[in-house]
Amino acid sequence: MLSTKVHTRICSPQQATKLSKVVVPLLSASSVRYPAGFHVTILATSNQNHHGAVRSFSTTPAAQLRDFFPVQETENIRRTLPAWPHHGYTEQEMLEVVPAHRKPETWGDLFAWKFMRFCRWGMDTCTGMKSEQKVDKGNPTTAVHSIKPLTEAQWMIRFLFLESIAGVPGMVAGMLRHLHSLRRLKRDNGWIETLLEESYNERMHLLTFMKMCEPGWFMKLMILAAQGVYFNGLFLSYLVSPKITHRFVGYLEEEAVHTYTMAIKQIDDGHLPKWSSPDFLVPDIAVRYWKMPEGRRTMRDLLLYIRADEACHRGVNHTLSNLNQDEDPNPFVSEYKGTRSPPRPALKAEGYERAEVI
Repeated sequence: MLSTKVHTRICSPQQATKLSKVVVPLLSASSVRYPAGFHVTILATSNQNHHGAVRSFSTTPAAQLRDFFPVQETENIRRTLPAWPHHGYTEQEMLEVVPAHRKPETWGDLFAWKFMRFCRWGMDTCTGMKSEQKVDKGNPTTAVHSIKPLTEAQWMIRFLFLESIAGVPGMVAGMLRHLHSLRRLKRDNGWIETLLEESYNERMHLLTFMKMCEPGWFMKLMILAAQGVYFNGLFLSYLVSPKITHRFVGYLEEEAVHTYTMAIKQIDDGHLPKWSSPDFLVPDIAVRYWKMPEGRRTMRDLLLYIRADEACHRGVNHTLSNLNQDEDPNPFVSEYKGTRSPPRPALKAEGYERAEVI
């Protein structure tokens, strides 16, 4: 994988020599095909056989590879900083995140859970996940052992598809609450900011993975169709019942935590050698956003940060579902009485009950 500072398609021999030092050393070109017609190419890059700006995984033919959304530097502007700087996690917080599941307690919870399972089935089918690569059906959000591990290319497909839809709920909820506040001339009590930040954070996950893999036309069509259905469905459901919608998003984030935990486990078990290589470097966009320290910039480190983000969204949405949607303030941005600090949702898998925070 190359640094995000590459801007051109064709490099001079001197540039190629410099770039080759950070390219993942893949041995040969190979491909993985899936029943749904999705094609992923794992590219071999070296100073001898290719001098273009490429990523390690891509669905784009080698002749068309380019630096996806390169940094746009103008005469006076160096870069655009994140609107919401990442608040950071301690190493202990990231390591303590585990897959978990909040059991449905109401009919609304049960509906949200069952619909989430249907969506998970659809994602598994569309991304070509084999039956032997799935976990125990009795504990789908906590079991992390499968008979056959996924490949790096398969994981990248899942990450891209997951993050392309995970950034939708926060934007829809934030938009509707914003309009509700304007329409009723009433304060929102801090919900909008957290929901929009969540959406922004999920988009940063997607942009990071897109630096490593540019989706092909089939993946783009899948994302377009999924987003069209997902946005409109969430729009209607949030108008009908924000409580059930937040519970659904909480269950979605449970699946995300489970997905990244499985990927981390397979890296630890040695099944993903390309990501375990000491020469593998995460994109600069990730280093800057999460402020990743020197020596902690492997793919495993990146997945730990992203998993912690998903765990945070899991706890936030389960908590918001437990609150009074019209009156209660957002506990995660509120100033508490005495010496108490706002709650940290990353390790609160089932969310906070209303009595705990309000």
